[in-house]
Amino acid sequence: MTLRHRAAALLGSLCALGAGAALAADRVPVKIGVLNDRSGVYFDSTGEGSVVAARMAVEDFKPADHGLTVEVVAADHQNKPDVGASITRQWYDRDGVDAVFDVPTSSVALAIAQITKEKNKAFINSGGGTADLTGPACTPNTVHWTYDTAALANGTGKAMLKRGGKSWYFITADYAFGLALERDTKAVVEKNGGRVVGGVRTPFPNPDFSSFLLQAQASGAQVIGLADAGLDAANAIKQAHEFGIRQGGQSLAALLIAITDIHSLGLEVAQGLDFTASFYWDLNAGTRAFSERFEKRMPGKKPTSYQAGVYASTLHYLKAVAALHSAKDGAAVVAKMKELPTDDPLFGKGTIRPDGRKIHPMYLFEAKTPAESKGEWDLYKVLETIPAEQAFRPMSEGGCPLVAGMTGK
Repeated sequence: MTLRHRAAALLGSLCALGAGAALAADRVPVKIGVLNDRSGVYFDSTGEGSVVAARMAVEDFKPADHGLTVEVVAADHQNKPDVGASITRQWYDRDGVDAVFDVPTSSVALAIAQITKEKNKAFINSGGGTADLTGPACTPNTVHWTYDTAALANGTGKAMLKRGGKSWYFITADYAFGLALERDTKAVVEKNGGRVVGGVRTPFPNPDFSSFLLQAQASGAQVIGLADAGLDAANAIKQAHEFGIRQGGQSLAALLIAITDIHSLGLEVAQGLDFTASFYWDLNAGTRAFSERFEKRMPGKKPTSYQAGVYASTLHYLKAVAALHSAKDGAAVVAKMKELPTDDPLFGKGTIRPDGRKIHPMYLFEAKTPAESKGEWDLYKVLETIPAEQAFRPMSEGGCPLVAGMTGK
């Protein structure tokens, strides 16, 4: 190569680098924070798997093609509202985070919703359950994606009633999620001809349910409603099995349970449990393909519904940011998320209501027997598909101040 050719090649390379740098400089920066339990009762069902799901969504969205650069950060809120609030304020005020995702533990989620509104960022909840996030505590900056306590009550509560479970006793985690789940399930039970004969509040988290289960057993209730989740729910179910509660004729309503919990319990213990969820890895070709990719990054794990919700909601959030070409005005991004129809391989087509509630079908599942299972994660069978318009509480009944005076489902 002559000196002239070398100079021309070098100049071309420099021009290309300059053009690439200019294009990168024109891209809109977006910073997503995944805030969840990385060390406690929900670490397995949310935790690092939710971070992996968010990063998979970013990769699948191909931010550069839409003029964006996206960074994902993560932190552990330890299931404590004060810890979650402190991290969120630091993320918003100092670290440039535009949106917070996941946030199991309803008491933490409620705190994050208010801080997010104050800072005009975006809060896309997947792991937290309380339906108050789209009820009295709704904000223009919140989307509640995966499930809520009202949907769980509609699904599992009604199913147990149809099977003859008219009398209920609740074992309830004594914090925002458990109290909301008991409240919403009690409302369904009583509306449909059942009655609540008693209940007990348990510490959160709690490793020993022996005394509470004995009280529930002594109540004679046909159904013992477990208004808890994660390792608490798994411990309660395991100890109920040891006490022979179901063998004695009482039913357990696992009002919220994740596939990781069923897996850890084993089907010998979990078989026959009915529960409601919005996602299962083996539902269809789309869920199976995603789950296969997820497992390559989380060896030996299938995604939970919460982690699937993080993936799908991250995709939709990025679509809204790309449409606005900005992530700075959180309320504007959430408004755009509500305007755009949702469509992803895990939850299919759906919508986000004015109160922030994401609408999609829910499923009533039953844990398989060991004989029915064909593999380590072949754990669920579908009993019923609950249509989207029936799964969630009507918007007119939620009490969201954003939609006061509006009608509709």
